[in-house]
Amino acid sequence: GLAMRLRGTPSFPRNMILGCITDNQLIYEYGSEVARQCRQIGVQVNFAPVADVNINPKNPVINTRSFGEDPKLVADKVIAYAYGLEGGGVLSVCKHFPGHGDTDVDSHKALPVLPFTRERMDSVELYPFRQAIRAGLGGMMVGHLQVPAIEPASGLPSSLSRNVVQGLLTDELGFKGLKFTDALAMKGVAGNGSVSLRALQAGNDMVLAPRNLKDEIAAVMQAIEKGQLSKEEIESKCRKVLTYKYVLGLKEKPFVQLSGLAQRIDRPQTRDLIRRLNQAAITVLNNKNHILPLHPDKEQTIALLEVGKPGETEVFAKQLSAYASVVRFRLRPNQPEAENRRLRGLLAAHKRIVVAVSEQRLGTYQSFFAKFVPDNPVIYLFFTPGKAMLQVRKAVSHASAVVLGHSHLGDVQRRTADILFAKATADGRLSASVGDLFPTGTGITVAPKKTASLPVPEEYGFSSSLLRAIDTIALDGIRQGAYPGCQVVVLRNGHTVVDKAFGTYAGKGTPRVESTDIYDLASLTKTTGTLLALMKLYDNKRFALTDKISDYLSFLKGTDKKDITIEEILYHQSGLPSWIPFYQEAIDKESYEGRLFGVRRDACHTVRIGASTWANPKFKFKREYISPVPTGNHTIRLCDSLWLNRSFRKVMEEKIADTPLRQKRYVYSDIGFILLGMLVEQLADMPMEAYLQREFYAPMGLERTGYLPLRRFAKSEIAPSCKDRFLRKETLQGYVHDEICAFFGGVGGNAGLFSTAREVARVYQMLLNNGEIDGKRYLSEETCRLFTTEVSKISRRGLGFDKPDKTDAKKGNCASVASAGTYGHTGFTGTCAWVDPANELVYVFLSNRVCPDVTNRKLMQLHIRERIQEAIYKAMKKK
Repeated sequence: GLAMRLRGTPSFPRNMILGCITDNQLIYEYGSEVARQCRQIGVQVNFAPVADVNINPKNPVINTRSFGEDPKLVADKVIAYAYGLEGGGVLSVCKHFPGHGDTDVDSHKALPVLPFTRERMDSVELYPFRQAIRAGLGGMMVGHLQVPAIEPASGLPSSLSRNVVQGLLTDELGFKGLKFTDALAMKGVAGNGSVSLRALQAGNDMVLAPRNLKDEIAAVMQAIEKGQLSKEEIESKCRKVLTYKYVLGLKEKPFVQLSGLAQRIDRPQTRDLIRRLNQAAITVLNNKNHILPLHPDKEQTIALLEVGKPGETEVFAKQLSAYASVVRFRLRPNQPEAENRRLRGLLAAHKRIVVAVSEQRLGTYQSFFAKFVPDNPVIYLFFTPGKAMLQVRKAVSHASAVVLGHSHLGDVQRRTADILFAKATADGRLSASVGDLFPTGTGITVAPKKTASLPVPEEYGFSSSLLRAIDTIALDGIRQGAYPGCQVVVLRNGHTVVDKAFGTYAGKGTPRVESTDIYDLASLTKTTGTLLALMKLYDNKRFALTDKISDYLSFLKGTDKKDITIEEILYHQSGLPSWIPFYQEAIDKESYEGRLFGVRRDACHTVRIGASTWANPKFKFKREYISPVPTGNHTIRLCDSLWLNRSFRKVMEEKIADTPLRQKRYVYSDIGFILLGMLVEQLADMPMEAYLQREFYAPMGLERTGYLPLRRFAKSEIAPSCKDRFLRKETLQGYVHDEICAFFGGVGGNAGLFSTAREVARVYQMLLNNGEIDGKRYLSEETCRLFTTEVSKISRRGLGFDKPDKTDAKKGNCASVASAGTYGHTGFTGTCAWVDPANELVYVFLSNRVCPDVTNRKLMQLHIRERIQEAIYKAMKKK
């Protein structure tokens, strides 16, 4: 990051710490943020990441710059980070090829030697570089290293070796990107004359920082004249460099905007990412006899021994006190043995002892720890680099639990206290061994319990026996193949009456569904996301319902949509089409035979995508729009293997503008809500997901609700949606199912939100409370009443909300027994949320009924959602 060179810029954790993070999506986010900051200051190339495997603890220069000691872990982190960089329009440069990790010499000061066999190098040093090349990454830096197994010439650095640069990197490994030397002013390459010439002859494209530029250029020119280096080769390298400058956008944006630069670099989102990175790296190294988690108990006294400067662990002590009574002790350096004995005796009187270490140099405390082996459980917390614990090896080896926090930042201390009581998750894994105490990969997951005790239903007017019908219906749906798994939550008067999970992620052999698992909400996004944002903006008098949306979205001016009002869109009676297949604009129409779709299966149309629609999957995307790897322009991730050009947003806007408007009658329209999502971003002056996070999700404590969930969660925490055999050609897990939203970048007004049934229910409880929950107001009562009670004159639809159809119950999505004032929404993936104000009832059902087959309609045919809702009413005791 910038902080390596520029003061006052955000400081990220070192790579060795980041290597402990199990969620590589966070590493990708880190790369994206570094790219954003680099672009802000006019940098298009970042000489990162370090791809060296640091298996030598005496390495004086790589060390914590490496992601760790495990070649596969290093490769995964390198690729995730570099994808983030390149997705943000900055070229990544993996270094120091062919591998600087197992050396005890700094190439800035001398020439390190890699005395290893080729077989050993293939399995360790070269592994991350080979994987980076396969991943299609764009830059590589060759280090100053002596590698006898590849370059037999004694003393010739790899950066000047044609065997290494051209032979190994280019010809054998197939690297086609930009090849840089390490700085040629370093002593590892000193003593070699005309280093720039020799580096170019070796196969490098760019030479960095030679000592005497004038002499170096002269040597290159003379070599061209003598035929030692061809003019064509120089021109080829020059064209290659210019091509990368063009691809990285230097032509379009050659200047830096200085005004407001500091504020753009150090944003609240940046600080939040740094917090999440530091917290995700916390690693539980030991947990004998399952001492963790501790049990919150104010009657229980915990002894806290603080080792370090006064005040350094104050945040931890305060957070610990929230869960238990704490008696604090401080260990002073070089204490007399009599005082040590007294302190050990005082600590031994407590059933639980927590030692919080914030001091890296523990030599002056060794006399205490040498004899500190109490019978009572001791938990060590190191708010320091891991190697500090080697200074008190004996004490640590006898510990009941050891937690490595890496730093004494306040966010880390706070999270560590929460982890001790299972109020937060720790799933870090050690990236580098800590001497002989803990090997690489050590780590124990500590997580909040996924089950919570619920009140007796009778306390809130339900019959427990009748509520069991919910289980019967939900399990019947699984048995009949309506969905592989689901979640059901029922609230009454704000209290949880039902909170259950059924089935599995995707059928037999896949994980069981837990209440904390995350689902794609599909169109339930409209009311759980977009509409919330609109209501807040309406509260703030940013628009009126009768306003024309073209007043805010200029691309609609001068079109047949110029007079559409916001109210008409909310009622789904604007004349806009139900949907538009935007993705067809990205498909090369010359790449397949016949038509893309057919009404029956045949030799070309082999994938069923609708009741009577079959598709031809043998097409190719237009390369200007879709790429298999991220580039400076292909920054929108559609799935694991496809990246969309950010310019496609303009194509979609033009398609909306050009699609003819229809008669203004009731037609449910995703396109209308796409426009409303754009309206939110225009009025809020920020991305919709950021606005919702700031105004609702974060202050409401909704930790598992949001868009683009793979930025924060592992795939294993997200239920898969469909197996997309037509468009994206992979199982979608963590990527939005809805194609329109996907091509809008995963954050659309119509879809894109992911959450759990618990957290969705909390949103609707807030609406049921007329905008307030837990003593905090989010929306005014007037706005809540307006949006939740108004109904169209020509349909059952409200202002964004769906309603019961009291004229024909078969036409609605709600159980016929629900009161007339009920409001909510459903989603294509098999979701719904309904609020009944008359009975103070919230009902949420989440499933992935499209897994694995999007054409599966059994959920609707069996009326599962409606039958569960009816069962809730039947179980409700009459007043």
